[in-house]
Amino acid sequence: MSAFSTDTLATSAQTAESPALIRERKDRRRALGLLTPGLIWMALFMVLPMVMVVYVSFWTQTTFAVNSELTTASWERFLSSPTYLSAIWTTLRIWLIVLVLTILVGYPVALFIGLFVRNKTIQTALLVACVIPFWTSFLIRVIAWRPMLGTEGAINTILLKLGVISEPLTFLLFSEFSVLVGMTQIYCVFMVGPITFMLGRIDISVIEAARDLGASFGTVFRRIILPLSLPGVMVGSIFVSVMVLGEFATAASLSGRKVNLLGNIIVSQVGSLKWAFAAVAGVVLTIIITAVIALALRLVDLRKEM
Repeated sequence: MSAFSTDTLATSAQTAESPALIRERKDRRRALGLLTPGLIWMALFMVLPMVMVVYVSFWTQTTFAVNSELTTASWERFLSSPTYLSAIWTTLRIWLIVLVLTILVGYPVALFIGLFVRNKTIQTALLVACVIPFWTSFLIRVIAWRPMLGTEGAINTILLKLGVISEPLTFLLFSEFSVLVGMTQIYCVFMVGPITFMLGRIDISVIEAARDLGASFGTVFRRIILPLSLPGVMVGSIFVSVMVLGEFATAASLSGRKVNLLGNIIVSQVGSLKWAFAAVAGVVLTIIITAVIALALRLVDLRKEM
């Protein structure tokens, strides 16, 4: 019995002092050390504020004050108001239209840059050209559409001189149309970048082999290019979705306050010192954004594809 105990202790000591286990413990400590700053940052500046917003959404809101007595009055008011439910629908509709437009406009641009331009220097120059508008202020880029779309703007002036129209088009500015145009132009580059990256990773010999076997460009695009570029489309869709769903400045500047998004409701409620109601709108918007991102990640496994 004593010999058996001695052998057991010796084996345990040998196992505990195994170099593999020591290295594994060091790797775990190193990984924990690398993760700790990020986890602390996320906890302090994302998780904690979000929890606080949810908590504030249940506070009691009076006309110009709020107290910490918990109630569901703000939620009941929000979910029973046709105005705010309409704002949710408007936000989702504009998000979906802008998402489709950015794909339709951005994919051909990304296809040209990532697949047809093989020179890396020219690719870089074209991508830089796409982001040149971002060298200016966001508000300047938004307001710049006013002289373009106004009744006396560039588009109406050109169409009148060409005789295409007999009177200025009034729907171009201060309408949902102008909001869609502005958002598509502003956020299209966030679709171009990820798609270009994925297209640039496609082995050109695969496409050449398909063409040698008699496949048309349509077949090559449908069977090779499109499937391999879908992760880029999903990443771009996540970028565009997060920014469009949280938008308020473009709608306020280009719609003449005719388009009411959830972001505009949050801004107006904060300006009116109605913190509880603004928190409700913020929670609803966060739920929508989270659902959209979760749906996109379920469609394509980015960890596998990228």
